[in-house]
Amino acid sequence: MIERSLIENFAHQFAAVDRDNLHLLEQIYHPEVHFSDPIHEVFGLAALQSYCASLYENVIALHFDFTQLSPIDHEQALLCWTMTYQHPRLAGGQEIRVPGVSQVWFREGKAYRHLDHYDAGALLYEHVPVLGTLIRWLKRRLT
Repeated sequence: MIERSLIENFAHQFAAVDRDNLHLLEQIYHPEVHFSDPIHEVFGLAALQSYCASLYENVIALHFDFTQLSPIDHEQALLCWTMTYQHPRLAGGQEIRVPGVSQVWFREGKAYRHLDHYDAGALLYEHVPVLGTLIRWLKRRLT
């Protein structure tokens, strides 16, 4: 089973990353990392750093609260989290909270595969004027 301390260290350092310290990604990600979420997919540490830089560029605030860290086997873990962020052009600049789960595979003490699962509508689309109204209406109709 993967060491819990490795998962805890990853979560702690990941939560500490912001626009001013993207170099911290080098400490927790393998140079050949494959990162994907419902909106993007990147290969390699340099591409991940560029992706994170673009994410942080326009946000007012971004924070991750990890609520559960679960080892799965000798290299994989599940990390449950809630992301809280503010963007000046979404939801009137108010805080948006999105729950999610990361599947992370480790090699040589660093994450080499990171797969995020979350509702892209709750993250982004529901907070765009006009489009958000339509998506919320569709969700209500489907439930």
